[in-house]
Amino acid sequence: MKDPIMPHPLPANSANAIDLRSDTVTRPSPGMMAAMASAPLGDDVFGDDPTVNALQAEAAEMAGKEAGLFFPSGTQSNLAGLMAHCGRGDEYIVGQQAHTYRYEGGGAAVLGSIQPQPIENAPDGTLPLEKIEAAIKPIGVNFARTRLLALENTIAGQVLPAGYTQRAEAIARKAGLAFHLDGARAWNAAVASGQTLAEICQPFDSVSLCLSKGLGTPVGSVLVGARPVIESARRWRKVLGGGMRQVGVLAAAGRYAIQHNIARLAEDHSNAALLAKSLTGLLGAGAVRYTGTNMVFVNPVPGLSFQDLGAFLQARNILVEGGSGLRLVTHLDVSTYQINQVVEAIGMFLADAGRAASSAA
Repeated sequence: MKDPIMPHPLPANSANAIDLRSDTVTRPSPGMMAAMASAPLGDDVFGDDPTVNALQAEAAEMAGKEAGLFFPSGTQSNLAGLMAHCGRGDEYIVGQQAHTYRYEGGGAAVLGSIQPQPIENAPDGTLPLEKIEAAIKPIGVNFARTRLLALENTIAGQVLPAGYTQRAEAIARKAGLAFHLDGARAWNAAVASGQTLAEICQPFDSVSLCLSKGLGTPVGSVLVGARPVIESARRWRKVLGGGMRQVGVLAAAGRYAIQHNIARLAEDHSNAALLAKSLTGLLGAGAVRYTGTNMVFVNPVPGLSFQDLGAFLQARNILVEGGSGLRLVTHLDVSTYQINQVVEAIGMFLADAGRAASSAA
């Protein structure tokens, strides 16, 4: 679902497009820009940027953890978290569809010398518990040392089922494993499930929280966890090139986001549900899957070319991403009115395609 379907340059007015490619495409609001412009600054490598320190403390408190560390990206935050738990030649158990394994350039292996042990995700995004237990290596010179279990929530837009993480934690603790969460969209998981962020994060030793997805900041993630884990991650952040200076300009956007943009995630979920319902009416129930948060997936449909659909929508200033299927992501820069515009445009494409097929017949 990550392969772009649009081979053409973006339209000249792409800044005003209805952009459903990801929730990373948002622009800072005027309030966020004002917060960035007025942020008090220091040097974060020395630990004296007050805005960064405030963001780290606020994120850690919300997640119910001792400390936090600001990163320029979720990829680097996840990698530093893995490296804080695992040494050279160690192994972490992870899902085949997990971002840390599939979409982060193999960084754990390439830069951390950590061997991934991937497990195929179940349809609900979980890792089957019996497969986790079977993947844990015996202690011995022939085996990589299994050190860490990593989950993701949400995963492909799905919230992990209630109680699952506690059962997975029990397996990890019994085997002496650390427990990490890629919580890039943990804010969405909390809003959709009615839990607090602290409840989502409670079982984990470390959690990577993304600010530049649903919360609308231009950049940044915060790794939260126990203080020794975060201090180890601080060293790895420096090694990975993530030491930053007067970065309170960006941290201010994160502070604004967690103070103003969490509860409104429910609007994104509602818009995604509306989009899924409307597309189901056009394509049929088997073609559309709503995840319960801000993502809608369209499965392959006989006779429907997503390449042609993408070009048709792009010509109307609507941007989408897909490959063999289609992923549509709602966010704070897409309104309910615009969702209806997208549905109308897709309906036009299907009608045109139907007429073309009839003419060919």
